[in-house]
Amino acid sequence: MIFAHGFGCDQNMWRFVAPAFEEDHRVVLFDHVGYGGSDLAGFSAERHSTLDGYARDLLEICRELDLERAVFVGHSVAAMIGVLAEIEEPERFERLVLVGPSPRYIDDADYVGGFSRADIDELLESLDGNYLGWSGAMAPVIMGNPDRPELGEELTNSFCRTDPAIARQFARATFLSDNRADLPRVRARTLVLQCSADVIAPTQVGEYVHRMIPGSELVLMEATGHCPNLSAPEETVAAIRAFLRS
Repeated sequence: MIFAHGFGCDQNMWRFVAPAFEEDHRVVLFDHVGYGGSDLAGFSAERHSTLDGYARDLLEICRELDLERAVFVGHSVAAMIGVLAEIEEPERFERLVLVGPSPRYIDDADYVGGFSRADIDELLESLDGNYLGWSGAMAPVIMGNPDRPELGEELTNSFCRTDPAIARQFARATFLSDNRADLPRVRARTLVLQCSADVIAPTQVGEYVHRMIPGSELVLMEATGHCPNLSAPEETVAAIRAFLRS
């Protein structure tokens, strides 16, 4: 099982989920370039200007570890990174678990992404101007669960540990992406985990991903916010276990 973290995070965000599968699976954790313990020398402004570059990184890990028919668990933007990798080398992935996925964050015609283009432009401008201030304001909103402020504080600290220049580029690759046309090309069995009251990936987005990926399963979680791997690990583990047994 391969666990991939989302924007502003690192592999530590899976510490309450990944160990639950170590008895039955070889568990692989990694940090996207620029995050956690990754080697900053691996960052390329050209390669990592789109999510395709991150998908190539994931496939390099799979090749290096000789992984085939793996279960990929991707949170937030990593969900689409996994989708792109599966399309490129489907033999590497038997199942996909997409936690809070979004193929496009910007509303478009009949598609609800949750943000207007002006919203995203403002978000990116704020991030460019004051990354630490943006992190302190946005992380608690992304996390949700205001009754548990320690969760928002953890995400804030994670954001602030990230190299600002890399974070700015990853934010553009994330929030300006449009992977809707890629979803019907997925062939792996897929589970979509959709949280309640998720400001980053609203319920309509999870339902869209489910409709567009052939044969996918959708679980509407009781967990709120965008990070159930931290806020509701037991529910997250249970949903993944049920999917693996089906």
